[in-house]
Amino acid sequence: QVQLVESGGGLVQPGGSLRLSCTASGIIFSIYDMGWYRHLPGKQLELVASITSGGSTNYADFVEGRFTISRDNAKNTVYLQTNSLKPEDTAVYYCNAVRKVASTRYDHWGQGTQVTVSS
Repeated sequence: QVQLVESGGGLVQPGGSLRLSCTASGIIFSIYDMGWYRHLPGKQLELVASITSGGSTNYADFVEGRFTISRDNAKNTVYLQTNSLKPEDTAVYYCNAVRKVASTRYDHWGQGTQVTVSS
């Protein structure tokens, strides 16, 4: 059974930092592309950052250099270092693992971790 377990969310003041972690089990982690998404109240799920199995990264425009995604294949874990957090970053952050084989897409999601940025 595939499981993605996020941790590291919480309450932080504006300008603060959090390090989100997502540990996977039940998949060959190293061959999956990994991503962090977030869901803001009243809005659609949006991509925050992604990292391919080869280590290439991609960030949403709103990140503006504040976040860094990384992965440790030996630990089956992907991280999202978030710095200079703003109140508008308040959301539930979800981890995603995806692999595409021909026309088949294998998609797995974590349960989410709440990030609240408030003074």
